[in-house]
Amino acid sequence: MCGRYELHSSPASIALAFGLRYPPDVQPRYNIAPSQQVPIIRETSNGERQLFQVKWGLVPHWAKDPSIGNRLINARAETIGTSRGFRDAYRKGRCLIPASGFYEWAQLTNGSKQPVRLAMRDESVFAIAGLWSRWQSREGPLLTCTIITTEANELCQRIHDRMPVIVAPADYARWLDVAEPDPADLLRPYPSIEMHGYPVSTRVNSPKTEDATLIEPKTLVSEAGSLVLI
Repeated sequence: MCGRYELHSSPASIALAFGLRYPPDVQPRYNIAPSQQVPIIRETSNGERQLFQVKWGLVPHWAKDPSIGNRLINARAETIGTSRGFRDAYRKGRCLIPASGFYEWAQLTNGSKQPVRLAMRDESVFAIAGLWSRWQSREGPLLTCTIITTEANELCQRIHDRMPVIVAPADYARWLDVAEPDPADLLRPYPSIEMHGYPVSTRVNSPKTEDATLIEPKTLVSEAGSLVLI
C-alpha cells in the first residue's frame, strides 16, 4: 500500500512538469497522510489541466456515509476496473497526484520497522496515478481521491511488495483522457533504475510531524557497522 508521501517541489517546477497555466498555490509538505487535503491534477471539460485540493480517501458518488473514504486510500491496479468502489472513478475520474517522494516501512531483523524514502534518482517531481470522485452532501460537494498501487519493482521489493503506480510524463495525456476507456497497460511498476531510496528518521511515523528534516538520510548502524538498506 501507499500510506504516506511528500511534495516539496517548487510551484514553478510543478507547473512546468504538468503543463499547468500558472504555478499552483501549494506549500512544501513532507508528511502527507490519509484524510488530509492533497493536490491533484485533472483535466477539465475544455482539455485544460488544473490543480485541485481534495481529501485523500475516496468516497464513491453512491456512498451513504463519507467514512468509507477511510478504507479507500489505495486502489489495487489489478481490480480497479471491476471493483465497485473504484470502477466509476476509473472510467471518469482519473487524475495525477504530484509527489516528490513517498515512504514505505522496511521490516528489520530486530522486529522494528524503518521508514524509507523513495523518489526519482534526479529528485524531480513525479506523478502518482490516482482516481478522484465527487460526493454530494447536504453541506455541499466533497471531492476525494485515492492512490493506485501495483506490484513493487526490484527496488521497492526490498521493502514492500506494493508501490504506487508512477505515470511517465509521456503518458500523462493518455491517463487523464476519459475518452481512453481502459489504460490498464500504464498501471505497471516504474523502472527501478530511475529511482533511489534511503532510510529516514522514524519521526515520519507520526502524521503530526511536518518539517524538511524528515527527508534527510539517516545512517543505520548495526554490529557490523553502517547498514544501508538501498
